[in-house]
Amino acid sequence: MKKYRQRICLRQSNGFTLIELIVVISLISIIIFVSVPRFRNETLPDNTKKVSRWIMLTSQSLKEKSFCDQKLYTMHVDMESRRLWVTDEFMSEEEVIKSGQKGFMIPDDVEALDVEFPGNNKIIFGMASINFYADGYSDMALIHIKDNDDNYLSILIEPFLSKVKLYEKYSGFEG
Repeated sequence: MKKYRQRICLRQSNGFTLIELIVVISLISIIIFVSVPRFRNETLPDNTKKVSRWIMLTSQSLKEKSFCDQKLYTMHVDMESRRLWVTDEFMSEEEVIKSGQKGFMIPDDVEALDVEFPGNNKIIFGMASINFYADGYSDMALIHIKDNDDNYLSILIEPFLSKVKLYEKYSGFEG
């Protein structure tokens, strides 16, 4: 009889029951179901984020570069050809044209609405130019972009700060 009890105890401690396995698999499935979409949204950038990141990083870089190189750089925003590019004051006419052709292409699902400067100076059509001066400052400008889902972003380039601010709405200098 004693030997029979030892076998029963050994059998019960050797594995998991079917209910325990179902509960664990269900919990893991729920965790994956909840976390994967959130992880995907954070790690895979959409086109609006790509455009805003390009503007922000390029602006920060140009402030430093203009001061180090002691020359004027200009960021061009062309609303009609849907391009963003950079030139400097010593480029030839041919180099400026090449730079415009090789510039950052704004994806089809994102639109550069306008570039706003202080004093109700807003450029809606054509090309806007934001200057980055050799003294380490820049023009103050707001670049407004919109995606197909009517999500607006306003990117503020401040004259004396190296950081660029991002607002997840359409905001202007007035208000």
